[in-house]
Amino acid sequence: MAPAPAAEAAVLRARALTKTYGSGDSAVHALSDVDLDVAQGEFVVLLGASGSGKSTLLNLLGGLDVPTSGEISFRDHSLAHAGDDALTMYRREHVGFVFQFYNLIPSLTVAENVALVTDIAADPMPVDEALGLVALMPRRQHFPSQLSGGEQQRVAIARAIAKRPQLLLCDEPTGALDYATGKLVLEVIARINQDLGTTAIVITHNAAIAAMADRVIRVADGRIAGIEKPARRLTPSELSW
Repeated sequence: MAPAPAAEAAVLRARALTKTYGSGDSAVHALSDVDLDVAQGEFVVLLGASGSGKSTLLNLLGGLDVPTSGEISFRDHSLAHAGDDALTMYRREHVGFVFQFYNLIPSLTVAENVALVTDIAADPMPVDEALGLVALMPRRQHFPSQLSGGEQQRVAIARAIAKRPQLLLCDEPTGALDYATGKLVLEVIARINQDLGTTAIVITHNAAIAAMADRVIRVADGRIAGIEKPARRLTPSELSW
């Protein structure tokens, strides 16, 4: 299956991407011969069941892991053959991560959790600007234990975007949240994608979330099983599940 955006428009490009854990009879083939292009500013949903390979794919795109074989590049920089230092700089300068569990430091306030990223970024946005984008300025001096799950996830998003990443990679960002709170978090991610032009890739097993994407990439058994483009991109408020 051909990747969607023209290669010259792709911010991420993968060819024959393969990831195998272990060897011999115990080998686990997490990804096999994946081809994929992701365009600048695109909102992509990776949809698949648990164990389908979507988290492995996201980890490779984000420079958290390297492939067993195949090629992956960010613009004109190869990630497949990059060393640890180069991958660290790639993650630091270009990628914001949001995970299912918020990974906030409990002894730091909301503002201090976000400031951690601005200390290492080349051109960070002010902490209060990032908090304003996720509507959490009134909670800036609160600690994580004083926040709801949705608020903690919004802090995690603010922390991810404070360094002005070109890529926002989200692994089941609503997985630990209830329906209403999950939709609020999706609204924040959609706003970051649209208002800042940040390329967003969201992993989910929830098929309803796919309707808010520019493209939906279905992953099964370590392969891309299908690529769909919704006729109309829905807002999070229009979703139901």
